[in-house]
Amino acid sequence: MSDLENISFEQALDRLEQVVAQLESGDVPLEQAIELYQEGMKLSSICSSKLQQVESKIEMLIQTEQGLATKAFAASQLDKGE
Repeated sequence: MSDLENISFEQALDRLEQVVAQLESGDVPLEQAIELYQEGMKLSSICSSKLQQVESKIEMLIQTEQGLATKAFAASQLDKGE
């Protein structure tokens, strides 16, 4: 993949799955395996970055004494069960 900058999340994830399958097959020469690994790391980084961008845009709807209000989503809230 030459232009990873403009790839969609879905395309990056699909390609990452292909790369992993190729690497897991064990039928790849060492040089190609290294190139696939590097591509996979770039794709993983792209997917992570795109998920973080979406996460920062998500708002949660919460109940307050005055009614419903929005609150910015924070991943740490999931860990705390909030």
